[in-house]
Amino acid sequence: MIKNSIPEIRAELLLNYLYPEMYNQWTTQNEGTFFRNYNSDLLTIDEEKMVAQTARDSFIKLLPQGLLTHETDLKGEDAAEKFKQLELKLRLLRETFKPIDTYRFRESLYVEHQMDSLLQGKLAYILNTYFGVDLDKIENPYVREAAILLPYVNRRRGDFGFIANLLRTLIKCEVNMTTGRYSHSDTTRSWLPMVRYDLVIPGLTPEEFQAKDKEIQPLREFLCEWMIPLEVWCEIVIKEYDVPPQTDTRLTLGYNTEVSKS
Repeated sequence: MIKNSIPEIRAELLLNYLYPEMYNQWTTQNEGTFFRNYNSDLLTIDEEKMVAQTARDSFIKLLPQGLLTHETDLKGEDAAEKFKQLELKLRLLRETFKPIDTYRFRESLYVEHQMDSLLQGKLAYILNTYFGVDLDKIENPYVREAAILLPYVNRRRGDFGFIANLLRTLIKCEVNMTTGRYSHSDTTRSWLPMVRYDLVIPGLTPEEFQAKDKEIQPLREFLCEWMIPLEVWCEIVIKEYDVPPQTDTRLTLGYNTEVSKS
């Protein structure tokens, strides 16, 4: 039994995301919109029984009021017993109309599933037509995730803080950003604006470092092409410790080492 902790997300959207191939297998249990005041739309998910409990009204809510109860039902003697009988009647009616509720819910799941497929197709079309990027041909997982941001590149190009957060999300490591000036030697009078991202990934062996560096190389090239302005020098490097290199007391050179360009 899974409890939904995302209050504003629709049940159909969440279920299609978590279980994309099961949209026609769910049974719904509608608890009523009263619960929506302080709960999410999808209350719980029972994966074993394939039951989705929602804060929505059942089909019986559409029935005429006098068909279920009458204003005199609880009057007179034995009101408590009459109330139990009404609760039993209501529970039986909910079970009776559950197939209708489930049918409506599955139809809504199907529509959500189709909409998601159309939107995915729309994204692929935009990337291929306007940016010349084919998602199906991208092998690097980092680049594949970053490529979906291309429709927003005109607003994100040069946003160095956003790029740092993107690297943190994709590579799942701490990222230190430094901005400054770059020149190929200390005596050069002309310089370029520079941004540098240190990916803090400790404990790599030389072989692991080379493999990781090779893995993120396509992402470097992608970000420099699409996210970094042409006039900005960008470096994305792997570092071991989140400390300045001069405080490292080891006798052997590691991948925190800085080599002078002069």
